[in-house]
Amino acid sequence: MGIIRWCALSLGVALLFACGGGSNTGSDEGTNPGTPPGNGDSGCAGSCANSSSFLTVEDIQKVIAQAVAEAQAQGKPATITVIDRVGNVLAAYRMTGAPRTQRVDSERGVVGGLEGLEIPSELTAIAKALTAVYFSSEGNAFTSRTAGQLAQEHFAPGDITAPSGPLFGVQFSQLPCSDISRRFNGIGPDAGPHRSPIGLAADPGGLPLYKAGVPVGAIGVSADGIYGVDTNSGDIDRNFDEIVAVAGTFGFAAPLDRRADRITAGGLTLRYADIEFAQLARDPATAPAFASLGASAGEVFAIPGFFSGTIARGLAFGQIESGIRPDPVNFPGLDAFVVDDGTGTNRFPPIDGTDGPDALTANEVLTLLRESLAVANRTRAQVRKPLGSPAGETVVVVDTNGVVLGIVRSRDSLLDAVDVTTQKARTAAFFSGGYAAADIASVTPQPLGLLSSSLDLGNGSIAFTTFAPISPFDYVSALRAFLPQDGALADGAVAYSNRAIGNISRPFYPDGVPGRPPGPLSPSIASWSVFNTGLELDLVYPQTALFVASYLQEIGLTVSLDGTELPPIGEAPRNCTGIDRLPNGISLFGGSVPIYRGGTLVGAIGASGDGTDQSDLVAFLGLHNAGVTLGGAIGNAATGIRADNLVPQGARLLYVQCPQAPFLNSNEQYVCEGK
Repeated sequence: MGIIRWCALSLGVALLFACGGGSNTGSDEGTNPGTPPGNGDSGCAGSCANSSSFLTVEDIQKVIAQAVAEAQAQGKPATITVIDRVGNVLAAYRMTGAPRTQRVDSERGVVGGLEGLEIPSELTAIAKALTAVYFSSEGNAFTSRTAGQLAQEHFAPGDITAPSGPLFGVQFSQLPCSDISRRFNGIGPDAGPHRSPIGLAADPGGLPLYKAGVPVGAIGVSADGIYGVDTNSGDIDRNFDEIVAVAGTFGFAAPLDRRADRITAGGLTLRYADIEFAQLARDPATAPAFASLGASAGEVFAIPGFFSGTIARGLAFGQIESGIRPDPVNFPGLDAFVVDDGTGTNRFPPIDGTDGPDALTANEVLTLLRESLAVANRTRAQVRKPLGSPAGETVVVVDTNGVVLGIVRSRDSLLDAVDVTTQKARTAAFFSGGYAAADIASVTPQPLGLLSSSLDLGNGSIAFTTFAPISPFDYVSALRAFLPQDGALADGAVAYSNRAIGNISRPFYPDGVPGRPPGPLSPSIASWSVFNTGLELDLVYPQTALFVASYLQEIGLTVSLDGTELPPIGEAPRNCTGIDRLPNGISLFGGSVPIYRGGTLVGAIGASGDGTDQSDLVAFLGLHNAGVTLGGAIGNAATGIRADNLVPQGARLLYVQCPQAPFLNSNEQYVCEGK
């Protein structure tokens, strides 16, 4: 599969300071409508979800009606989607006159990547909603604005010397071509977690929905024609997508003390939303009922590949139907959850590796999962309330072929982690192997075209125009010159953690030092944006572009693609890169390390969900502890081959970065040292 550039679409992000809570009544005893009585503490710490924790059809209709009323009051017709916690699209509503597309625009003047692309508004609305709910839990409530803050090249508002955000690059996960995220069954809600049509969103307009302190879904709104990112998280802005979405959350708002603006990371308070209920154009409590919305207001509509066109109830998280359910048999005493196919069958049970005589055994995989989850259960959470909660993590083990050998989760771990953690583990196994350079070289450029910037969903057709391809092997050459190391990615001589690969994928090296050249896997800062990240995007760009082209064909446009045949929307490939070892792409933030049997690479382990340093700890220490339990049969890379031995450009790469004193009810410090 070749690398191409696509002339045409757009993404976006923003932040809110909305008041809100877990009440389903839409009122309280004070001045902040939508919040519960008292201090806004939901009382939930990860164990409140039950078989009744889902959005009903009536709930969904209320959310839509409130959003429509605000959009009408603002004079900004919108496209509105509502999803459940595992990513099922439960409803899609398009108001009359709503913009049919949103243009990807980071406002950085960058040319390349997804910049300038015109994306159907229903797809951006899904991405915003999915981002909000996949990054939320009973312990934290994040929005698509929060995600944008965490994914940029500088984390601190206005500080160009600050390092990148802790979720740098996360926007290119949950892709439509992922082999991990599930597809729509064509009928109605089913076991997730489900894919996004364009990855995760950095654009404001996606907010989580809560009932009784439990996240049960999210609303996503596209109204302003721009899919972007808030590049200055230090100010308050007016984003119409977000304004309409906030109105929709009335009565289903996140508990106040779980919102991102009550949570810190890296010493900074995160962003939630830039508007409060009291600042809306109309009181959402007075919104007309959904049943009163006439045909002139808009319509519920089908989204091929995502929504049947009939509003349906959501699924209850933690129950078999949702695709996430407990497994006390294989993980006794660990409060473990696994990914289910919706019938009671674990989708990713511990299995033997597929890569030869030194392959990991199913028992070793089970031990790795158990020991890592045990570390997570002891670890103090970074982005979760109440303070003193254990970390919520997802753990994935893969072999050197990229095959998933097992997945386990904490009860209330973030849903994005199922796909992201798999990316992390595959990234560490891939770059640590002697096959990486050849695999990347096999991704040959091809003359796949790009959508023009004049996409008009009303004219019935759109042509793709050929654009100059880029060879991903150029990044290998750049890495070899950067280290310098002629055999890089071909000799298997270096053990690369995900954090090390992230170091060399930033637009500055070292990270956060302005005026320095980029890492070899990133474009320069003049060409970088959250929609143009370098190798990470270039590997997955062709299939992402083809998916949107297939969607346009599915909704009735005649699409010309230089003779390339477009697959039906439901048959999108389950490989985003053309590389068998990286079917869902790569990840650029910490939380995975390679696994060795003696001096032989046999796979990797990844963790994600509750702070990047915490994820490093869970993966690294979990692997170490598993090795001890297994009598030294497997373990971490020998210290002499770890990436932190490399000092390119006078700045040492990092391998893992564990919290200094990570454990609850313990004074232990520096627990990763010497391992």
